[in-house]
Amino acid sequence: MEKRRFKSLFHVLFTVLCAQSLAFAALSPEIVKPEHHYEVSVRLDVPLSLGITLTSALGIYRYYSMERIASNDLKPRSEFLPWDRPFVGHYSGWAATVSHYTGALAVAPLALAGYSWYKGDVDAHDFGAFTLMFVEAFALENALNQIVRSTQLWPRPFVYAKRGDGAKKAASARGEAYGSFYSGHASAAFTVAIFTGEWFSEIYPNSKYKNLVWASSLTLAAGVGAFRVVAGKHYPSDVIVGSLVGTGVSLGILKLHEICKKNISFWVIPNNFGAIFYF
Repeated sequence: MEKRRFKSLFHVLFTVLCAQSLAFAALSPEIVKPEHHYEVSVRLDVPLSLGITLTSALGIYRYYSMERIASNDLKPRSEFLPWDRPFVGHYSGWAATVSHYTGALAVAPLALAGYSWYKGDVDAHDFGAFTLMFVEAFALENALNQIVRSTQLWPRPFVYAKRGDGAKKAASARGEAYGSFYSGHASAAFTVAIFTGEWFSEIYPNSKYKNLVWASSLTLAAGVGAFRVVAGKHYPSDVIVGSLVGTGVSLGILKLHEICKKNISFWVIPNNFGAIFYF
């Protein structure tokens, strides 16, 4: 268990550092142009990445510390929200498999950004800055999800299954199955959707395909959430909140870099943190 926690934290830290190195390398005076679509800075992204890494460490620790709940201690069906009750006890193996492989969509924003870089529509600076922002948002939404899910507000729907594959799945359920709220897949899917739409809108503002990209991205994200409900992995409330968190985190990271480009400086020291605003 401790080894898995360490590996998970190492992956988060390694990914953030790699993205940060790529972004800062792209800030070299030799290749930076006067105008860029995105900016990153040491004064913002170093403390931000540190904060996200510490939050991830807490999330990983709490997630892998989740304990299995005895069947007689399960939350009664009557205590679920009215719109969630019909899904209590539901499970679908094929939907679970499909929803699992939707994780491949996470490469969409970076694939699109890489294509733009390859075509010469952007330079290494923009690609590096965008990659760092995306990694920050993805790591933060995942950390928040693990922290909230570890409170074990209510179990996944399939935990209540009494027959078929659902009952078999419930019998082998681990501690994480008892923390359904909120959906990490939905949160991640909407993070991907927002960054995909944002990149395309920023780089190709006059493209006739801009609305199509946004519509496709959000529809696919909503589809991921729907599959998680059909699979018996989450309730509608889990998916709705997850989508809102993913959207909020993404817009927050993007807006923070937009506003703080030249106006805010952060600091983080033991037992203290803060920000200076420049006007």
